[in-house]
Amino acid sequence: MTGQGGGHIVKSFDDNLDLLRQTVVRMGGITESQLQRAVQALSRRDAGMAAEVVRDDADVDALEQEVSNQAVRLLALRQPMANDLREIVAALKIASDLERIGDYSANMAKRCIALTQLPSMRPASAIPRLARLVQEIVRQSIDAYVTRNPEGALEVWRRDEEVDEVYSGLFRELLTYMMEDPRNITPCTHLMFIAKNVERIGDHATNLAEVLYYQVTGKTIAGGRPKGDASPFEVAQPEDG
Repeated sequence: MTGQGGGHIVKSFDDNLDLLRQTVVRMGGITESQLQRAVQALSRRDAGMAAEVVRDDADVDALEQEVSNQAVRLLALRQPMANDLREIVAALKIASDLERIGDYSANMAKRCIALTQLPSMRPASAIPRLARLVQEIVRQSIDAYVTRNPEGALEVWRRDEEVDEVYSGLFRELLTYMMEDPRNITPCTHLMFIAKNVERIGDHATNLAEVLYYQVTGKTIAGGRPKGDASPFEVAQPEDG
């Protein structure tokens, strides 16, 4: 009788833990889609698609709350230890990072809507290059979570410097456009905010990877996170006419 009862309790815990994982993965799918569609909206100057990305942010927020509720129930009722405890705490942290990714994608979309009211700018074509890199990192992070792959998480962590370097180059380009012609200041300001949102999404994907690495291995990644963002120190020079 005790054995049957114990077996039922363990099965119930496993089912609840699996539901928590599925909710986090659903969050990841929506946020990945948000980022992809925000970039498409920018490239196509599609205000309607951008508005959809903004609306989807409410779904991400709701899923974060669902993850929180499920995690609290597991902590309160099951009092998990060791690996199970790390996984539940990791789910809370990962959901928080995914929620922030959704927020930044929605912010991008809002800027895209504003840009559709302005003349098209050539630097807008450079942002999708940065965004594609970040999209790949976000996808790798989510895949690493699904497969419990610490090596995949470590690869994401190492690519953060690459994102920073591309962002710094784009920042310099936008500054140059603004200095060359004051009419470029408004659209380039929107593009700068969009680029910064993309860069911050990369940071949160890296956070996600760090949390997953600890969840699976019980260890933190050794060394400081590699950084390559020199934009705070950039001084753009106008090209000779």
